[in-house]
Amino acid sequence: MTLRDFFSKQFIAVIQWTEPEDGILAWRYPMEDMEIENGGQLTVRESQMAAFVNEGKIADVFGPGLHTLNTHNLPLLTDLMNWTKDFQSPFKSDVYFFSTRLQMDQKWGTATPITFREKEFGAVRVRAYGIYSYRIADAKTFFLQVSGTRDAYPTQDLEGQLRETIVGRMADTLAGSDLGFLDMAANQAGLSAKVADAVRPSFAAIGLELQQFVVESLSLPEELQKVMDQRIGVNMAGDLGRLTQFETAEALETAAANPGGVADAGVGLGAGVAMAQAMMGGVRTGAPAAGAGAAVADASTKFCTECGKPIARAAKFCPECGKAQAGGAQ
Repeated sequence: MTLRDFFSKQFIAVIQWTEPEDGILAWRYPMEDMEIENGGQLTVRESQMAAFVNEGKIADVFGPGLHTLNTHNLPLLTDLMNWTKDFQSPFKSDVYFFSTRLQMDQKWGTATPITFREKEFGAVRVRAYGIYSYRIADAKTFFLQVSGTRDAYPTQDLEGQLRETIVGRMADTLAGSDLGFLDMAANQAGLSAKVADAVRPSFAAIGLELQQFVVESLSLPEELQKVMDQRIGVNMAGDLGRLTQFETAEALETAAANPGGVADAGVGLGAGVAMAQAMMGGVRTGAPAAGAGAAVADASTKFCTECGKPIARAAKFCPECGKAQAGGAQ
């Protein structure tokens, strides 16, 4: 080194980092044509860590505080540089800062539905989404596994990896669960805790700590949701007879909304017979027939094959719609 080179070099007495914006996980202190004074000061703020790296090898890591840089508190770097314990000269080393504060309100979600075997419906597809937060817990591991020697490492470069990791662990959790969809949807906090436990080891492997994980929504495809709604209807009705009445009423409503055409010719007879069967089923099970004022059938009555109204068993014509009844008395 010439005398000119010596005086042209800048010697750093204080090393510190003030984060200019959100979303920066790691940042390299600019060291071009600069050397660190022996006995210089390293300031590491709360929610930060700093690491010294020599020729790509990470050495000493410092937590929050004011640190005096010398061979006594840089033991690993001293060994890498083959310094003696009384080393007093300025030295060259890369210094990396890491943000350890929480990276909050991170979004995750299933780009495509997750397929798993549900105990009531068989193979089903579900979608899910939510939020999570994390922080750097092990700067050395994060440097070695993720950020490396880049000048800066933003959160957005890590989002895809973390999101796919979460979705993968979500799929594993659903596949191994013995709960039905309704149970999982009703206890999303419990599901969140299970997925979080499955995700944490994957985060720790790259130096991160998962702090919060929330499943905000768990949903089925539209066609399966309709089946689910019918199941709920059965449970609310309490018996099959009431469900049959409900489905018959829906069929009549659908037919009424689509008059004309081939189906219109036979809808009266078919719907009437179905309604009669539903009402008779209600009588046999002790359930009230559909309709607030519906009559209760007995041995002296029958039902019109056209409109489904109860009429005298011997009647040849329905007094309501006038339809002839086959066979007269039955």
